[in-house]
Amino acid sequence: MIESKLGADGRTTLPKAVREALEVQPGDRLRYVILDGEVRIRAVRPIQRLYGVLAYDGPPVSLNDMERAIGEAALGD
Repeated sequence: MIESKLGADGRTTLPKAVREALEVQPGDRLRYVILDGEVRIRAVRPIQRLYGVLAYDGPPVSLNDMERAIGEAALGD
């Protein structure tokens, strides 16, 4: 179990193990979700960190090809 102390101003420091588990760095944003008397802390991921997450090794695809594929998938063709 990991603990931290709450200061008089309502601030606390995230322990190193928590920062590492969330993969957060100074300046990153956090989201607090309150659910059934518990608080969950989640890292807010900037869109820039998503670049390259979905790897695609195929040839370049045009916007028209993408729109056609989406239309065909929507129609079930």
